Amino acid sequence: MQQQNHLRTFYTLIVTQVFSLIGSQISSFAISIWVFTQTGNATPLALVSFFFIVPQVLVAGLSGALADRWDRRYVMMLADMGQAAGTVLLLISFASGRFELWHLYAITFMQSLFGVFQGPAFQASVTLLVPDHQRDRANAMQQVTGPLAGIIAPAVAGMIYPLVGVIGAIAIDLTTFLVAVAVIFYSRIPRPPQTADGQAMAGSVWRSMFDGFRYLWQRRVLFWLLVFNSLVNFLVGGVMVLQTPYILARTGSEATLGLLLGIVNTGALSGGIIMSMWGGTRPRIHTIMGGIILASTFLGLAGMAQTPVMLGITLFLFMFVLPFVNAAAMSMLQAKVAPDVQGRVFAALGQMSMLLMPVAFVLAGPLADNVFEPTVGQAGWERVAPLVGDGFGAGIGLMLLICGFGTAFLSLLVYLIPAIRRLEADLPDFQAATPEPVGEPLAGAALAVETDA
Repeated sequence: MQQQNHLRTFYTLIVTQVFSLIGSQISSFAISIWVFTQTGNATPLALVSFFFIVPQVLVAGLSGALADRWDRRYVMMLADMGQAAGTVLLLISFASGRFELWHLYAITFMQSLFGVFQGPAFQASVTLLVPDHQRDRANAMQQVTGPLAGIIAPAVAGMIYPLVGVIGAIAIDLTTFLVAVAVIFYSRIPRPPQTADGQAMAGSVWRSMFDGFRYLWQRRVLFWLLVFNSLVNFLVGGVMVLQTPYILARTGSEATLGLLLGIVNTGALSGGIIMSMWGGTRPRIHTIMGGIILASTFLGLAGMAQTPVMLGITLFLFMFVLPFVNAAAMSMLQAKVAPDVQGRVFAALGQMSMLLMPVAFVLAGPLADNVFEPTVGQAGWERVAPLVGDGFGAGIGLMLLICGFGTAFLSLLVYLIPAIRRLEADLPDFQAATPEPVGEPLAGAALAVETDA
C-alpha cells in the first residue's frame, strides 16, 4: 500500500511537471521569436543559455548538500518560489515597455540559480518513490515530460502569440506555475534512510558540497564516464542552442519553425514512450553508449539537411534516441549510489555535465554570426557546399555536422574501452534500506516541480 502511495506521488509530480512546462515553453517560444526577429542574431539566444547554465556549474554542490541535509520538500519549495519571482519580474519588464536584453539575462540567471536546487532533490526522491524494477520506466517518463510539453506549447503559442504577444505568453506561464503549486501542495515525499555511506560523508555544509565528487572519484570508471559526458555536452549541447536560429535560417518561416519544433519534441516523446515500454538493455551501458553514438550521428546529418522535410526527419531521430540514453544513465546511477547521498552525487553529476557548457554557449553564437555564416559562399566554401549547401544557415549546418560526427567518433572510441563496458559488473548495485515514514505535507507551503530551461 505504501509503495502504491509513493508511485501515486511520483505520477502526480510528473503530471504537474508537464502542465507547468507547457506554460514555460509557451513563454520561451514567444521570447525566442521576439528576440531573434528584433536582433537577427543567434548570439542573444546563446547568451540566454549561457546565463542559464552558469549557476548550475557554480552552486550545484551546495544544492546537493542541502538536498541530503534538509527535507527535500523544503529545498524544492525554495526553488519554485525563486523561479516564480523571476517570472513576475520578466512580466513587469515587458509590460512596462522598458524591456532590454540584459533584463532577460539577469532573470534567467536568477531563475536558474533557484532552479539548480530542484534537480538533485527531485532525482534523489525518485529513488525512494519508485522501486528499482520500475525505475527505467519512471526515468523514461521523466524524459517524456519536456517533449510532451514541447509538442503542445508551440501549437498553442502559434495560435495565441498574435493575440496576446510576449506579455500574454509570460502571464500564461505564471498562471500554470501557480496551478501546479496548488496541485502539489498536498504531495508527500519520503525521507531517505541513514546508510553507512551517508554517515561516512557527514560533516559541515562546506565539506558536503564536495562529497559528491569524492564519492565519484572513489568509483574511478564512473567518474571518467561523467567527464566524457561533459565533453559530449560541450560538443552537442553547444550547437543545439542554435536550433531556433538554424531552423529559421534554413526555412525562413516562423510557422515552419513551430511545426518542426513540434516534430522534434514528438521524436523525444516517442523515444521516451518506447523506452518506458522496453526498459533498455542489461547492462545499461550498452543503451547509454549506443544511444550517444546514434544521436550524435543524426545531429551531424541534421547539419546537412537543407529542406524542412529533411530537417524534421534528422532532428526527430536525434531527439528520439536521447530518452534512451538519459533514462538508462539515471537508472544506473540510482542503482549504484546510496539514497541518502544521492543529492550530493546528482549535484556533482550535474556540475560535471555542465562544466564546459558555459564555454560552449559563449562560443556558439559568435562562431555562428562572425565565422561560419559569413564564410558561406566565400573562397573555399565550394569544398563543403555539397554537404551543407551555400544558403542562409549553411554555416550553422557545418557546425552541427562537425560536432555531430566528431562526437560519434569520440563515443565509439570510449565504448571500445573494456572498463567502460564492464562498469556495472565491477560496481555492484547498492541495496537500499526501507525508507523512513513519509512526512506530512507542509503546512502553508507549496511544492512544484519545474525544470524550465
